[in-house]
Amino acid sequence: MSQGYIVAVVGATGAVGQKIIEKLVERNFPYSTLKLLASKNSAGKQVEVNGTSYTIEEATPDSFEGVDVAFFSAGGAISKALAKEASNRGAIVIDNTSAFRMDKDTPLVVPEVNKQALHEQKGIIANPNCSTIQMVCALEPIRQHYGLNKVIVSTYQAVSGAGAAAIQELTVQSEAIQEKNPEPQILPVKSAEKHYPIAGNVIPQIDVFETDGFTFEEHKMMNETKKIMSMPELSIAATCVRVPVVTGHSESVYIEVDKENVTLNDIKEVLSSAKGITVQDKPEQQHYPMPYFAEDKDDVFVGRIRKDPSSDKGFHMWIVSDNLLKGAALNSIQIAEALIEEGILKEV
Repeated sequence: MSQGYIVAVVGATGAVGQKIIEKLVERNFPYSTLKLLASKNSAGKQVEVNGTSYTIEEATPDSFEGVDVAFFSAGGAISKALAKEASNRGAIVIDNTSAFRMDKDTPLVVPEVNKQALHEQKGIIANPNCSTIQMVCALEPIRQHYGLNKVIVSTYQAVSGAGAAAIQELTVQSEAIQEKNPEPQILPVKSAEKHYPIAGNVIPQIDVFETDGFTFEEHKMMNETKKIMSMPELSIAATCVRVPVVTGHSESVYIEVDKENVTLNDIKEVLSSAKGITVQDKPEQQHYPMPYFAEDKDDVFVGRIRKDPSSDKGFHMWIVSDNLLKGAALNSIQIAEALIEEGILKEV
């Protein structure tokens, strides 16, 4: 490319960072220069991207001189230390961590839902929690047509959401179970005093518990949904669960709409015509969303759509998406693409 944007990827060696790089190439994002940044330990490594060899550099404040767009996915501490340094040097930061999500001056964006919020950006844009993204993608078209006043969600979240160490842990423990090892390896994970095996198990805790009995992850889903959808009074509750799946988050979601006499076909038709949504809803043929088939797919998949038997305005659905793609890397790229479409990121 002779002309294009100077793009930095912070956390380029991590799972999400690698997906961001893949999507930049796959979607032909107009970059002219790519700066791959990571920790000091990774500096000097060579990475090939679309036939070009790049050297990983240590992320420092000076790394962002001349950068147009900086994707951050190296953890909240790095974002807090360097995101403002990057924006102060003229870069628009798209941050994948929770560092700025609830900051009143930072837009929290899912382009299919609240692209207009990008015009409020002051140098940093937050990418929401992976579970939140896929849910609001399915809820927004329903809200636009029929209103929305209540959401109850239970998540079944893959271990890749906890990083490479968690994937390794699941692999090691699964092998131990196959070998009938009575003491499978349990790797230490921060933020939990006790740590249980994940292979052959389901853990009803993601992140730490707060005083009201909800976890920080659950509060993230509830608060982020209200912010993204501009519905501060929305009735919403979440239960977040870790399951022994490598990639792909699943969610059981109950909603109540505002309008009267909304039918099951109404909900299905709205979802079927929504951008980025694939409806898989033929239960009689065992056709429904599953993380096994959603991996490496861009869309959010919705199925098991049914009317609640005790509420005229209540509906249930099952939502699945690749948490590393639409839940992280893809949504980040779509934010950058929307910045160009909205004229916020000037053409070069």
